[in-house]
Amino acid sequence: MSNNDRRQRIHDLDATLRVGKHGVESVADELSNQLDNEDLVKVKFLRSALGGTTTEDEADELADIAGATVVQTRGHTAVFER
Repeated sequence: MSNNDRRQRIHDLDATLRVGKHGVESVADELSNQLDNEDLVKVKFLRSALGGTTTEDEADELADIAGATVVQTRGHTAVFER
C-alpha cells in the first residue's frame, strides 16, 4: 500500500472507540479485539480522558496495554495497528 493510499484510508476511517473519563484501561480489551479483525482502528479521545495529559501520551499508554502500535495522532484522535 502506497503512502498516499494509506493516508487516504486513515482519513476515511471512522472512530470506532471513544476513550472517556474512565481512561484507556476501560477500552484496551476492545481495541485489541478490533485489531484482531481490522488492520487499522481509529480511536477518539474525549477531553475528559485527557485530564492534563496529551493525546499522544494517552495513545502510547493505550497501545502498550493493548499490544498495538500508534500509527498517527491528530487532534484528539489516534490510529492504531498491530
